[in-house]
Amino acid sequence: DLHKEYRRQRQMCIRDREAVGQLALRPQHLLIDAMDLDLEIPQTSIIKGDASSLSIAAASIVAKVTRDRLMAGYDEKFPGYDFSHNAGYGTKSHLEGLKKWGVSPIHRRSFEPVKSMVMP
Repeated sequence: DLHKEYRRQRQMCIRDREAVGQLALRPQHLLIDAMDLDLEIPQTSIIKGDASSLSIAAASIVAKVTRDRLMAGYDEKFPGYDFSHNAGYGTKSHLEGLKKWGVSPIHRRSFEPVKSMVMP
């Protein structure tokens, strides 16, 4: 639904702004894949940026490898959720783990089905 997609995009923008704010050096210009950030830094939003910008493509690869490593670590720390095979979406085995083990400390409480599991 559109409202869920809007909230998801908004959460991504907040995380992206926070990430830019934590950089040791202030960027002169941002290349962004299909969105704009509410920042006082010049930026270019490129639809399907990973297909037309080597910088965005490289950043996408770094982000995916970093995320995969993080999820593999979570899989060891929180067995039963199949985090190493969860690409950020509720796989069947991950959803079964949620039903069996409940919500772990790393689950995002703002996304379903976790949101319904933690809110009365």
